[in-house]
This record gives sequence, C-alpha cells and structure tokens, in this order.
Amino acid sequence: MQLSGKRALVTGSTGGIGLAIARALAAEGADVALNGFGSSEDIHRIEAELAGIRGARVEHFTADLATADAVTDLVRRVEGALGGVDILVNNAGIQHVAPIESFPTERWDAVLAVNLSAAFHAVRAAMPGMRARGWGRIINIASVHGLVASVHKAAYVAAKHGLIGLTKVIALETAREPITCNAICPGWVDTPLVRAQVDARARESGRNADAEADALISEKMPSGTFVTPEQLAALVIFLCGEAASQIRGVALPVDGAWTAQ
Repeated sequence: MQLSGKRALVTGSTGGIGLAIARALAAEGADVALNGFGSSEDIHRIEAELAGIRGARVEHFTADLATADAVTDLVRRVEGALGGVDILVNNAGIQHVAPIESFPTERWDAVLAVNLSAAFHAVRAAMPGMRARGWGRIINIASVHGLVASVHKAAYVAAKHGLIGLTKVIALETAREPITCNAICPGWVDTPLVRAQVDARARESGRNADAEADALISEKMPSGTFVTPEQLAALVIFLCGEAASQIRGVALPVDGAWTAQ
C-alpha cells in the first residue's frame, strides 16, 4: 500500500474514469474524498465499497465546480475532514458538441469553467497544504483533445489545451519541490460521456450503437479498442509513486496511437 497515510481528492469520481481512479487510490491505502453526482443510495454504496477495500476513510463532498468559491470551499472541507489533500486528481468534465457559429455561449462558459477553471481553483487551494507537508501529486485528466482538435468541440478542445498549459506552469513552479504535476490524455474511453456521443451518432445515422462505437474508434484510434478506466487509474497510481518523481509537466497520451498519426 504505497499511498498509506495519503489523502486524495478526485473530482467527478462517482462514476467512469474518476471512480476507477478513486478505487485504485483506495486499494493503495489512500483516504479518498469523492466528488460528483449520484443518488444518496449509490453514493453510500460507493463509499462502503471503497472503504471496504483497505479500510480507508472515504467521504463524498458535493460542490458546484463551475464557481471558484465552491471549488475552494470543496478543498477546505476535504482538508478539514481528512486532514489534508496530498493527491489532487482534477477529473471532472462536461462536454457540448456544436459548430462554432451555433455554439451556445453559455455552454462555452460552462465547459471552460468545469474543465479548466475548476482545476486552477482546486490547485490554488490545495497547494499551500502540499507545500507545508512537503509532498504532493497533482494529476489533471486532460484528453487527446488537449493535444489535437476535432470539429464541433471548440470549448472542450480549448479547455483541454488550456489544462495542459496549466499543468506545465504548475510543474515549473514546483520543479524544486517534492510536488509533481502531470496530465493524462486519454483517447476514447468507454464512459457515459462518450456513450452519449455514440448514441447521438446512432440517432443521426439510424445504425445501432455498437456499430457507431466501432466507427467512432476506427476514425481516430489505430488500436481499434477503447481505453479502459482501469488503465488510466493504474497510470495515476504510477504517477503518485517514487519512480515518477521526476516526471513533471508531461502530457501523457493513452490513446491507442491516435496522436502518433
């Protein structure tokens, strides 16, 4: 249990990639602060599941990640409940797809607020505690769309490019400290966010969802298969370890050779 005694906050962790990361952190002995949507029954079930893995403390915290004060308050509440935030995983994200000329301005603002600004506010709030304790890991879940673009995703692509830039700045500002900051850039992952895009394509084409999922993958990923949340979680654990202590400011693609083309 290489992370025994550490405290982790994972935003957007009641499902998909975030839940896989939270589960992996708990398996390594970390106390885990969950954040995200869900019914009280589902959240209690997740808390019990994760606490049962290694006996870690697991608590759920609500927050409106679109507002600066709420993100700062989230970090403060986690610090109060768990004693600190040693590992911060900025995972929460939303998506909206539309051509630029018809892209709703309110959706642009929302995507940038949740996918980019929330990470800044969380890091800003958590950094003093990490410095005081002399250790920290900041991991931003970006996207392959932080490295390359796709049509109709102006806000998402802009936010994820910005998140990688933010990652580099944080890495430079902590370069001589035992605090690291890196970004993970997944390709297509089989999550509800991606499934929503698959279902939208199926409605437009009249084909079934499985056929559209295969088509979506084949358009971009030479590997022909989805990335799994568990693969991303394993990379998070590696980045938290001593072997990764000199990996700093890197955007790590996990994309089935998408960006190798």
